[in-house]
Amino acid sequence: MKIEVNDPILLRIAAYAQKKDVQIFAVGGYVRDSIMGRPRTDIDVTVVGDAAWFATEIAVLFNSKAVVYERFRTALVPIGSHHIEFVGTRKEVYDPVSRKPTVEEGTLDDDLRRRDFTVNAMAASLSPETLGNVIDLFDGCADIERRLLRTPLDPFVTMTDDPLRMMRAARFASQLDFTLHPSAVNAMKQLASRITIISQERITDEFLKILASPKPSVGLGILYDVGILKIVFPEVHQLAGVELVQEGSREYGHKDVFRHTLRVVDNVAQMSDNLWLRFATLMHDVAKPKTKRFAEGHGWTFHGHEDVGARWQEKIFLRMKMPLDKLDYVRTLVRLHQRPMQLVDEGITDSAIRRLAVSAGDSIDDLFTLCRADITTRNPQRAQAYLRNYETVQKKVKDVLDRDHLRAFQSPVRGDEIMEIAGLPPSRTVGYMKWMIEEAILEGLIPNEYDAARQFFIEHVEEWKQNGETAHFSRRG
Repeated sequence: MKIEVNDPILLRIAAYAQKKDVQIFAVGGYVRDSIMGRPRTDIDVTVVGDAAWFATEIAVLFNSKAVVYERFRTALVPIGSHHIEFVGTRKEVYDPVSRKPTVEEGTLDDDLRRRDFTVNAMAASLSPETLGNVIDLFDGCADIERRLLRTPLDPFVTMTDDPLRMMRAARFASQLDFTLHPSAVNAMKQLASRITIISQERITDEFLKILASPKPSVGLGILYDVGILKIVFPEVHQLAGVELVQEGSREYGHKDVFRHTLRVVDNVAQMSDNLWLRFATLMHDVAKPKTKRFAEGHGWTFHGHEDVGARWQEKIFLRMKMPLDKLDYVRTLVRLHQRPMQLVDEGITDSAIRRLAVSAGDSIDDLFTLCRADITTRNPQRAQAYLRNYETVQKKVKDVLDRDHLRAFQSPVRGDEIMEIAGLPPSRTVGYMKWMIEEAILEGLIPNEYDAARQFFIEHVEEWKQNGETAHFSRRG
């Protein structure tokens, strides 16, 4: 087997290695993706010898800087859009209570044997006379043809050594549309609890890569089936299952919320590459088990699940160590995902449209993407009716946003002017007055214009002074 090596940066590195009489190989994902015809700019290069020294030399060659990890005999060199990781041929000895190995110098065979899956355990020569020749000790090429994920060694050894490989198995299955070998699945089921020795950052990184894959349901389904999901994301694991209640001659059940959620996430994945929209989609029904109630003569209800789910997001973000600058976006979509259909049911008034538009803000288009993806009925007529309803609501939102200038909405009369006219210091009452102006605009009592808002404020300032300290107010949508 031979791959074509035509990346200019890699060819230049190969030429420099020949000049310095250093033997190097492209390994892992670069070889796999080259065989599969997938583009790649992150490249792993194995160096027979001192990888840190060679990486430093390459960094100078490309006017870059090498980041060296002495303990693991690796170094990373960014070159333009490329990230080249240089690794010395090595073998690893693992402590049972840690995924951090003791690294020793080894041969190329040792280096390939320690890798996670056969499709990642191939090397391609970067020597001019054998350029592109693939070294395949574990039949990885055939596993690519079979679209099969199999470990080079006994899967219990491979996954006991580094339990993160169980998350990577689910991720590669999602990314590559591969099937896990039964022996790997069996090992993952028995070793699932070992995932607890992995840092939360590494778990979350792999989890988000699954969500970013073309079909996230594949990886998420694997994590559920082998018992890892209940450890790393119990809220999602608890979505699974259907509870049945017999009332008279009728049996009431509800859909499996986990399987429904996977379908909706896959639908969004077909519509958008936005990772955090996908995460919000995963979260949209997360509180249904908590809010599930059986109503006699009616069936199952999940009243308020959107508000409870939105409130849960902060603790989830903190536990998962996810970027908090994405929290408000996710929380907003979870809280509002029922609102467009509620508008159809309750009546599409301008006031309700304004409130939805202001509550969603810049996320309004993503909200409608989530709503459309949430249509999982197998009845084509019903699905088309839902889509038409969403299109009606979205058009009205756009019309109101443009007509009433509600983008980045807030009171046209700002806090400093409110304090000056009312003769007040910064206080709760000032916030209440600002809120009352905004409420008047959202209700359509006044236009979203400065002069009208200022006049309305002046007419009510004394009344609002009296009410401000005791009033309950909120900018809820």
